[in-house]
Amino acid sequence: MEIKIDDLTGSEVIALVSEHLHGMTLHSPPESIHALNLEALRKPEITFWSVWEGDQLVGCGALKEIDRQHGEIKSMRTSSSHLRKGVAKQLLEYIIEVAKQRGYRRLSLETGSMDAFEPAKRLYASIGFQYCKPFSNYIEDPNSVFMTKEL
Repeated sequence: MEIKIDDLTGSEVIALVSEHLHGMTLHSPPESIHALNLEALRKPEITFWSVWEGDQLVGCGALKEIDRQHGEIKSMRTSSSHLRKGVAKQLLEYIIEVAKQRGYRRLSLETGSMDAFEPAKRLYASIGFQYCKPFSNYIEDPNSVFMTKEL
């Protein structure tokens, strides 16, 4: 697998981000969706990566800088045809290494509290993320869970 910084202009990446956003609408009420659209993912404080296996897009993810010591994982998505092949785990480990290189002391994330998000929560927990209170601009929400990892 090849992980590379992406400018979010390729049709495959646009389709995967759209799939990600649509998936959020299936499981979360609108006020509880914190997924970012293409425009938001292009902001300077966000680095977006695509994951490729040959010429096939297999996943994506992003890292948002909250401040010089704290990053947030955003837009983690595995292509539906590549689920359970280790794509998300490999990308998550890569993002953690980048965060350490940047000098972050902590990585956090928000995900849904519903059953559909259980595989993601298990993955994050398996890599050392622990449940926490809302961070940054998030507020308590029964449809969200928050996780963090000290680096």
